[in-house]
Amino acid sequence: MRITPARVEAKDWGWRHATRKDFALRGLDFDIRPGEHVLLLGASGAGKSTLMAGLAGVLGGSDEGEQEGSLTIDGVEAGIARGKAGLVLQDPDSQIILERVGDDAAFGCENLAVPRDETWRRVRESLDLVGLKDIDLDRSTRHLSGGQRQRLALAGVLAMQPGLLLLDEPTANLDPEGVREVHDAVRDVLERTGQTMVVVEHHIDVWMDLIDRVIVIGHPDPDSHVGGVIADGKPGEVFGEYGDLLAQGGAWVPGRAIPDRAPARARADGDAAGTADAVGETDAVAGMRDDCREPALVTEDLSFGRGFPLGEHIDLAFFAGEVTALMGPNGAGKSTLALTLAGLLKPLAGHVRVRADIAEGARGDEPDKWRSRELLGRIGMVFQEPEHQFAAALVRDEVAIGPKSMGADETRAYAIADAMLERMNLSRFAKANPYTLSGGEKRRLSVASMLAGAPKILVMDEPTFGQDFTTWTEMVDLIAKVRDQGSAVIIVTHDEALVKALDARRIMFGFAGE
Repeated sequence: MRITPARVEAKDWGWRHATRKDFALRGLDFDIRPGEHVLLLGASGAGKSTLMAGLAGVLGGSDEGEQEGSLTIDGVEAGIARGKAGLVLQDPDSQIILERVGDDAAFGCENLAVPRDETWRRVRESLDLVGLKDIDLDRSTRHLSGGQRQRLALAGVLAMQPGLLLLDEPTANLDPEGVREVHDAVRDVLERTGQTMVVVEHHIDVWMDLIDRVIVIGHPDPDSHVGGVIADGKPGEVFGEYGDLLAQGGAWVPGRAIPDRAPARARADGDAAGTADAVGETDAVAGMRDDCREPALVTEDLSFGRGFPLGEHIDLAFFAGEVTALMGPNGAGKSTLALTLAGLLKPLAGHVRVRADIAEGARGDEPDKWRSRELLGRIGMVFQEPEHQFAAALVRDEVAIGPKSMGADETRAYAIADAMLERMNLSRFAKANPYTLSGGEKRRLSVASMLAGAPKILVMDEPTFGQDFTTWTEMVDLIAKVRDQGSAVIIVTHDEALVKALDARRIMFGFAGE
């Protein structure tokens, strides 16, 4: 069935959030023709997600912010063009609403008053397209993995059959198989329906075969108010003419080399990245490792899970001065193990123990038995969803929480916070509410607030999610610095480039029983 593809026009359009002094976007002019497939690029924080929210009609009214110019879909103001656009957000949790899978996938259709029989036909078709054909429609959405939730969010949008499909980093949290499934699902939908599509994605290679146009937007300058569209054209033309400029602005330009932040000894000795015994260490840490081979954290016959085991009889060791990557398919238990290692989930059986000097002053050597204050300075956890750890109303206050809790006076705490914000390119948001930041900015804030507490063991769940090339590189540099200062770093990731850049040791996950 064909769907009438939508036309999108921006005329000198801009938006300022009510809580911000400066405009998130300003001076945007473009005309997206019906059926075009557009890749939207820009540095982290340039306003890509704001534009996507504006096209989806979810920015709110005048009480939520200030609009300049016009943004229309098929000649209708985007804010009132009901049903013409469907948006898949960066974080699927923010748009999964109902308890049952089937009900959630049907939610959009029901709001558009699609007849019941047609709604459920679309639901089953869309679930099939995103690789969830065999999932029980009565299954609880709370029991889905992160990748499954993202595919469910996409299915709910596809079921609405909008003329404009908006994808805001839809594959950021998916394993490679999930990325292929979503890409192929979108390809099939576009072929069948002829929909107009706008996609935001930092790792653009995923979508290049579906893209016929690239639009690049820039930060509005606070003084000149100039922002708008930096480049607009066919992919080859844009990357050929503006490749250097895009790279400087943070875009993942095809063919650009990634940095090498392998430990010094790994480079000198030629250790094989990705092998179980590739320790890889800097000269600064080598002496400590040679004199003290005791790991910073170990698991002993560990069984972990959430009511039922996702892994059993696990014996692992994590060393200071080393980055370990937990990798594998969505739903295999990587995030659950990470929370268990960080002392935030109790083992189902067995033990997680830390080295004696790290545990000194705490109640024993098992983090799951510690008070929350005892985790400070010992184990830090960066959650997959940054919002889950925000506790302050202002960005600067958020980063200062850790140092204050560890006894730093206010002057010292805010000095540490300001240094971290500068390092993470977040200084301009010091007085903003954390929840108003973009997805990539929230991720950097969650890392900054955790690192301000100087943990000996750092557990990070998808630390590079939502980052442009510049901020991705900054994140890699920061993780390498924490490693080189002697911390044990454990990362849950699907980011192959991150693992290669850090020469991280890999622990591969599969599903129980396989």
